[in-house]
Amino acid sequence: MEWEKKEVPAELVKQISTAYGCDLLTASILVRRNITKGPEIQYFLEEDPRYLRNPYDLGGMEDAVERILAAKDEGEKVLIFGDRDVDGICASALLADYLHSLEMDITIRLPRGDEPYGLTIEAVEEFAAAYGTLIITVDCGITNHSEISRAAELGVDVIVTDHHKPQETIPEAYAVVNPKLSEGYGFKDLAGCGVAYKLVSALRFAQRSELYGQPICLLNTQPLNEAWNIEILKIRNLVIVDRLIETVVPGAAGIMDTRLPEFLSGQQILVWDGALQKQTLNRIFGNAADIYMQDIAPEIGKEIPSAAGKSLIRIKELSKTAKYADSPTGELEVFYNLFCSFIRQREKHFGIEDTLDLQLACLGTLADIMPLVDENRIIVRQGLKAIIEKPRPGLSDLLFKLELSGRRIGASDLSWQICPAINASGRMGRPQTALDLLMEKDKNRRNSLADELLQMNEERKKIGEEIWIKVEPLAEKSLEAFQGKMVLAFGEEIPRGVTGVMANRLMSRFKVPALVASAGDEIITASLRSLGGFDLHKLLEPLGSLFLDWGGHSYAAGFSIRAENWEPLLAKLKSESAMIDLKTLDVEPVLAIDAELPHSYLTRDIYTLVDLFEPYGEENGPLIFMSKKLKISELGLMGKGEAKHVKLSLDAGKHKWPAVYWSAAEKVKREFDLGDQVDAAFRVSRNWFKGNETPQLVISDIKRSSP
Repeated sequence: MEWEKKEVPAELVKQISTAYGCDLLTASILVRRNITKGPEIQYFLEEDPRYLRNPYDLGGMEDAVERILAAKDEGEKVLIFGDRDVDGICASALLADYLHSLEMDITIRLPRGDEPYGLTIEAVEEFAAAYGTLIITVDCGITNHSEISRAAELGVDVIVTDHHKPQETIPEAYAVVNPKLSEGYGFKDLAGCGVAYKLVSALRFAQRSELYGQPICLLNTQPLNEAWNIEILKIRNLVIVDRLIETVVPGAAGIMDTRLPEFLSGQQILVWDGALQKQTLNRIFGNAADIYMQDIAPEIGKEIPSAAGKSLIRIKELSKTAKYADSPTGELEVFYNLFCSFIRQREKHFGIEDTLDLQLACLGTLADIMPLVDENRIIVRQGLKAIIEKPRPGLSDLLFKLELSGRRIGASDLSWQICPAINASGRMGRPQTALDLLMEKDKNRRNSLADELLQMNEERKKIGEEIWIKVEPLAEKSLEAFQGKMVLAFGEEIPRGVTGVMANRLMSRFKVPALVASAGDEIITASLRSLGGFDLHKLLEPLGSLFLDWGGHSYAAGFSIRAENWEPLLAKLKSESAMIDLKTLDVEPVLAIDAELPHSYLTRDIYTLVDLFEPYGEENGPLIFMSKKLKISELGLMGKGEAKHVKLSLDAGKHKWPAVYWSAAEKVKREFDLGDQVDAAFRVSRNWFKGNETPQLVISDIKRSSP
């Protein structure tokens, strides 16, 4: 395996270390991972929820909130329609929990059995017949044009909250909340659960804040040579909606000659240091300038003592938010950030309820393999922290039964143990079981549901192995038909619930995009998986007219299709897949080294660095270190039945590190042996065994050291 440790500019490393207060090793890893801009670095060095983006920056959010609150006031029946996977189940539970707290009349529906993904005509018509008037989709809906049109015909409004890539046209719903459609929203890759979390956050703000929907202006004056700049931000729900900069020479114009009266009309005007601002405006316009302003500085000072009695210039020097800004921050921006922090702190935006919500948002983000960058990092870090400290009911039962309670767990533990257990219920056609577990109040009932869920997971694994025996030869046979660029497995014997798992496994086996389809009498449902380098939307979009519905992500997608359209689809797939360039697929990636560690760095202190970059996952793989001339002081083989893995002890001088090298038994004596000095590429982990945590290296590759 080829190792690559990118050279990084020493000056840039030093600059980042100085600017953001991190050590040189951390700075070098950030640069090596191409994380060099302040807003990007912020999400690696900070985890405070206040760095989460404002939910009202998402297009359609205020319309969605207004409609939901109207439904609350009128006692309307509301249907939450989700998806059967972890993201959809958790998103449904998250939103339902909050709407139940508002004492709303809520029903939740997830696709059952072999029902297709997404909102259905049947679900719409059944809900309308029961006198329902509002449907809220979570983790779906962005492709449900005909279903949403049918709802409108029946007098049912639909709010779509989704995160999947939209098609060319958007459904004509009452409101659509999707980060991929929001130009003003700085991050496009929230999970469906992340979008549901944002909706609940926006609803909480609307319910608890006197500022909801209120027009507010923040005003500040600054000298500019012989003139003055009067700067104003117009905000609504803590979102900047307009801005005015008026440059005025003192005595040259009256206030009525400027744009100020029109811009400020009907607004509550807040300033920092009211006496100074009034004095400045009188100097500019004379004593006739009568603007009613409220000095907010004393109130903010009580809530945020570090800001009390200081000027905006001084606060800017202390501001973390200003430190990470991608452009110079002015006094007015400092005022705005301070005001937002003040409101969130005063109104306790991130309280106990929020930690419960973040646990679900964390699970959905990990399960849907969303990029662990930007605010997804805070969602997962805060959710993981809350799970460790006090897991929510239902989740706590799963943790206990999987022997994860009372110990340090990471994102990988959730991804590999908790998420598959929840996902099993959807794959087995009974997603309601997982949803009930997450929402059940009775402990005895939760215990029973958790057992049922884990049993389903075992059944799912068994079925998966049985189906794999059938799927693998079908895929291998299809290689020639697709010119070696794609594999396909199709049959009535393939359950709908395992198509995604099988497609992923086939992709790993054959190193090409994979499609697995389950054949019903009239409808065929399929899942696709692709390696990095080939976007599945490029394959599916030209074929959209053949599908009943389709959607998903760039490398994980799915569709449903009528049986009569299957053969025409196959013909077109063969043609479209011919465009795949196998050279661009990430088949054998180079092992990227994040840092070379001298022996003196191989101490327990290295965990501080490792934990800083947690959570690990999509677009933020585990840190890979290398160290040279480590001595193999102990070596043994391990494995159930057959010894496939290697257990080592690596001597770094003062410290010896236990290590494991998976599936490497055949390399012993051939590539390394007891007593050898080796160069090792590894990640630093923790091993938990019988209630004890011990340090451990997980080897990626080993090479005998050069003389």
